[in-house]
Amino acid sequence: MGGSGGAVKEVKSKQELDDLLRGGSPAILQFWATWCEASKQMDQLFSHLSTDFPHALFLRVEAEDQPEISEAFSVSAVPYFVFFKVDVLLAGSITSTSPTKPKMTTTTLPTCPNLWSATGGRKDGQEEVLGPRFKDSKVVDKLEGANPPSLANKVAKIAGSVNAAESAAPASLGMAAGPAVLETVKELSKENGASVAGNSVSGVSDSLNSRLQQLVNSHPVFLFMKGTPDQPRCGFSQKVVDILKDEGVEFGSFDILSDNEVREGMKKFSNWPTFPQLFCKGELLGGCDIAIAMHESGELKEVFRDHGVLALSGAPNSESEKKSEKSVGVTDPTGLSSALTSRLEALINANPVMLFMKGTPEQPRCGFSRKAVEIVQQEKVKFEAFDILSDEEVRQGLKVFSNWSSYPQLYIKGELIGGSDIMLEMQKSGELKRTLTEKGVVPEETLEDRLRNLISSTPVMLFMKGTPDAPRCGFSSKVVDALRQEDVAFGSFDILADDEVRQGLKTFSNWPTFPQLYYKSELIGGCDIVLELHKNGELKATLSE
Repeated sequence: MGGSGGAVKEVKSKQELDDLLRGGSPAILQFWATWCEASKQMDQLFSHLSTDFPHALFLRVEAEDQPEISEAFSVSAVPYFVFFKVDVLLAGSITSTSPTKPKMTTTTLPTCPNLWSATGGRKDGQEEVLGPRFKDSKVVDKLEGANPPSLANKVAKIAGSVNAAESAAPASLGMAAGPAVLETVKELSKENGASVAGNSVSGVSDSLNSRLQQLVNSHPVFLFMKGTPDQPRCGFSQKVVDILKDEGVEFGSFDILSDNEVREGMKKFSNWPTFPQLFCKGELLGGCDIAIAMHESGELKEVFRDHGVLALSGAPNSESEKKSEKSVGVTDPTGLSSALTSRLEALINANPVMLFMKGTPEQPRCGFSRKAVEIVQQEKVKFEAFDILSDEEVRQGLKVFSNWSSYPQLYIKGELIGGSDIMLEMQKSGELKRTLTEKGVVPEETLEDRLRNLISSTPVMLFMKGTPDAPRCGFSSKVVDALRQEDVAFGSFDILADDEVRQGLKTFSNWPTFPQLYYKSELIGGCDIVLELHKNGELKATLSE
C-alpha cells in the first residue's frame, strides 16, 4: 500500500490501523479530540502536511472513541502524534532511503506477528522500541502537545523531502516542507507562542515585558486564564469568569494555554505563580480565591467602582435585584431540572477530591481516565470516583452543569479542575499539589510513610511482642533486658496491637521475625544479633555511634 496521497484517513478500529501499517510506508498517527482547541489547530497543520508529503500515510484517531488504540500507545492527553517507519529488522534489509519505493534485498528476515502493548516503550533486543510494534512498521518517535514546528520537523525526518529525488536524511522544516506547510506553521506558531526555530523564551526580556504590559493595560479589567470565557479549561478560571459576569463588567482575557511564553512570563511579571490572574486598571487583584472572597464581601464591586469600571446596563447591581430575578421564576441557565442539579452537586461534593471517569480506579475504561487516576494516586490523596458509564443521566447532565464536554473531570472541594490534560500539566508544574494544599487536602499517610515515621520516632526503636514492662514472648523479653542492662533509652511498639504494622514491617525491613531493633532508622537485627552484641560488649557502642 502506498501513501495517503495528500489525504488524512480516519481510523475506526485497531484492526484497520494494523492493516494500514502493514504496507511499509512511513506513517504518522494523530490522536485528537473534537472538543480540544489545540487539537483542532494542529489538525489544520496535519492536513497541510499530508498534502506536502503524499508518500506517507497520515492517520487520525478520535482518542476517546477508540480507547483500545489510545491505551496501546499510552495516550493520556491530546494532541498526540506517533511516527512510524519501515522496520528493517522485521521487514528485511532496505538498500534505498527513498520514501517512495524502498528496495528490498532478496533475503529477508523472518517477519513477526503483530505485537500490541499497553505499556508503551520497551526494549526489543538491543533496539529501543517506543510503542507497539507492527509487522513491517515500528514506532520511531512521538510528540505530545501542540508544537507546530516540531510536528513539521518530525514528519519531514520520517517522510523525506517533498522532492522524492532528495535524500530524507538532511530533511528539516525549511528544506522539506512545502509553502503551504511553512505558512501554516508560522500562523499556528504565532497563535501557540512557539518559535519556528524552536523553544520558547524562558526569561522576561524587554520585548516580552513590553508585551505583557500591553496585555495587562489593554482593558480596564483583564483576566489571564486557562481557555476562553466561552470555553474555560479549568474550574478556577471558570469561577472567575462567572464572577465577572455576575458583576456585570466588561473584561478582556488571554488564554495562557495558547502561549507558553506569556504563561511563564506572567508568573514573574506579576510575582504570582498560578492562574487565573485578575487585573484591574493594570493592578493585580489576585487569583480565584481572592476574587471569590472580594466578590462575596462586595469589595470587588467597590474596587471596580473606585477605578471607574461600571457595570453594563441590564446587569443586576445588588443582592436584592438578584433575589428579585429569582423570585419571578428566571429559568436555570443550564436547563437542568432542580432534582438533577441537586444530585450533581451532591456527587461533586461527596468527597473533597472527586473524579468523574469512565470505569473505576481499579478498572479504568479509557486511557484518559487511567491517567487521571494515576495522577491523583501519585499525589497520595484520598479520592472518590464515579463511573459515568454506569449512569447516562449523570454523564450527560454533568457536561452541561460543568460546561465541560468530556471526561474525566476532576473536582477539588466542589471546584472543577479539568480533564487529564489539565491535571497532567498542573502536576508537572507543581500547581496541582499547591491547589490541594490550599484547599486543605493533605496527602494520606501510606503504610510505608507510617513505618518510616515509627522507626524514626526515637533514636533506638524496638518493635516487639507486648511492652517493655509486659513482654509477650521470650525473645522480646531478652532484648528488653539487654537494653536495660546497657542503660540504653529506647522506644517500643507492640506489633501484636497492630497487624498492619506487623505484616508491613516484615516486608519493609526484609526481616521476617520479631523483635526488630533499629538505631537511627537503620535495622540492627533481631534477638540473636542483639544478644551477641551485648555478650561481646558492643551493644552500647553500636547504639551510640
